[in-house]
Amino acid sequence: MKILKSAVLLVGLFTICAVSINAVQQEDGGSAGKTKMEKDDTNKSVADSYKIQALPMPENLEFAGEEVPLEDPDIYERMDRELLVNTYWQSNALLLMKRANKYFPVIEPILEKEGVPDDFKYLAVIESGLTQAVSPARAVGFWQIMEGTGKDYGLEINDNVDERYHIEKSTRVAADYLKKAKERFGSWTLAAASYNAGQYGVDKQLDRQKVGDYYDLLLGEETGRYVFRILALKEIMNHPQKYGFNFDKEDLYKHIPVEKVKVDTVVKDFPDFAAKFGINYKTLKIHNPWLRDDHLKNASRKVYYIDIPKEGYYPEVN
Repeated sequence: MKILKSAVLLVGLFTICAVSINAVQQEDGGSAGKTKMEKDDTNKSVADSYKIQALPMPENLEFAGEEVPLEDPDIYERMDRELLVNTYWQSNALLLMKRANKYFPVIEPILEKEGVPDDFKYLAVIESGLTQAVSPARAVGFWQIMEGTGKDYGLEINDNVDERYHIEKSTRVAADYLKKAKERFGSWTLAAASYNAGQYGVDKQLDRQKVGDYYDLLLGEETGRYVFRILALKEIMNHPQKYGFNFDKEDLYKHIPVEKVKVDTVVKDFPDFAAKFGINYKTLKIHNPWLRDDHLKNASRKVYYIDIPKEGYYPEVN
């Protein structure tokens, strides 16, 4: 009896195993039978919806009115690299376009007033991505200004106030630096390069290599790519549809107009100060990132102008 039960049990186990193996084989066979067709359909779908292709080089590229010598094969390759990298890093490029709509209206009139070509707004784009970034070297803000440089140009920098975060004031500092660099080098392109490598660094390489043009210089990786990155983002952001970016005006971040409120006293509590204008502390700090604390010491009664967004752009705080 025990032998019979064991035999029945073994037969049952073999049957289950055989059915399972057959099912797996049929499944694999079915998949194998469909694999080529399904792969073809999938490949067609991917190819139709997303094409990675070489980009045509724009004609007559220039920076601040200075022509880019694309007939030089090295210059052509370096320009092509930055166009490819920035076009196919789609999320980053689209974010930059969204932010530009918000912040370029602040930067553009300052550059114009200071006599600096409009193309330099793209320098701020590559420096910080139009964010209040802090670099590992402690360069700060849209224009990535070092503490010593900021103080040399008259910015207030301490634990309570850091005007490197002030978009308007830092833009004026950058414009002043670039105008002085242009006077020194006679070229806006070299002025742009010096913003990355320093005026002394660019001067040293010009003397060492016995040339007078940015495009003739052999430079390190970062400074060697610097102007080309500016050029690439200028081209892409000016012609987004040409590079596959499709959006409506409503998709871009809004530029929010502000009123400037004069303050020449101590402010003990910015949350309370903000509430007087129908906004919260967060909104106040978004528009005034240069205020580094929740109060303003101002024992010297210095005059500051605090940006308050105009009504209707944020939900009112009661």
